[in-house]
Amino acid sequence: LNYQFSTINYQLSTVNYQLSTINYMKTAFITGASSGIGEACARKFAENGYRLILNARNEQKLQAVADGLKKEFGTEVLTLLFDVREREVARKAIETLPNEWKAIDVLVNNAGLALGLEKEYVGDFADWDTMIDTNIKALLSITRFVVPMMVERGKGHIINIGSVAGDVAYPNGAVYCATKAAVKTLSDGLRMDLVDTPLRVTTIKPGLVETNFSVVRFHGDKERADNVYKGINPLTGKDIADCVWFAASAPEHVQVAEILVLATHQASGSLTYRK
Repeated sequence: LNYQFSTINYQLSTVNYQLSTINYMKTAFITGASSGIGEACARKFAENGYRLILNARNEQKLQAVADGLKKEFGTEVLTLLFDVREREVARKAIETLPNEWKAIDVLVNNAGLALGLEKEYVGDFADWDTMIDTNIKALLSITRFVVPMMVERGKGHIINIGSVAGDVAYPNGAVYCATKAAVKTLSDGLRMDLVDTPLRVTTIKPGLVETNFSVVRFHGDKERADNVYKGINPLTGKDIADCVWFAASAPEHVQVAEILVLATHQASGSLTYRK
């Protein structure tokens, strides 16, 4: 009789374990998710069964992305509306996440931008501040608020969106290039700081990607932005999301440290062939 009870208890524990495995759904937190690379990453993770924490500044666009993913994939989505530069707002939003949302498996630090294309000695101070605050300081803040929870769980993957511009500077883009060089260095340093944990750190470094990136850089000048991609078949947000997913879906013992991805007719941040 005792043997039969122990067998039944074992079978019940096995069933409970299987149910908990079935019920567990991984969570990805993506910043700058209302358009471009961020939106494409949200779609990629939704396609693969993740639930999503999506952040952006534009409420209408962010909600449209969330609604679209819910409708198409049945994805569970939590939206966090804030500017990543507002550190205390970001802190409060993350610290007050419902307990069931705090187990973040993948953090995609995607929010970032370029502003202006002038020589360094005549650059705009406001543009510089916005790039530094968004591309460097905000990435640090979000990392600081999320990664300790990953360390505590012994599980997590941080994916930072850098740029080919972070490898070598190009004319008239020194400050933007410097911020993306910082993303690479911060990613490398974080990987070193986490080497005694199961956490992984990846930097994705895209080249020319046709999103609203250049429209933002040129302060809404669509014609000037379109000229950036003339004569070349540029990357898309989906191309970068595929790279993000490749790194995130690798076996747990595999850490993809960096991916540099360029359009076929692009050799560096400053050298392209245009037909």
